[in-house]
Amino acid sequence: MNLLEAEPNNTYVIQEIKTEDEEMDAFLFRLGCYSGEPITLISKKKKNCIVAIKDGRYSLDNLLAEAIIV
Repeated sequence: MNLLEAEPNNTYVIQEIKTEDEEMDAFLFRLGCYSGEPITLISKKKKNCIVAIKDGRYSLDNLLAEAIIV
């Protein structure tokens, strides 16, 4: 499942990043979002998700959240 299908207030392990855009891949990698890394979905809203990766909190739009498979 991807992050849009996940339940808030749970921690998941990233299985893969499904995107064909190299810039999006590089952006997510810089955030620390890559296979094997734990990610916590803090909340979901209509247009974005709030996640915690490592020691940071980030707001990801739905396109990015959909690319993260947990």
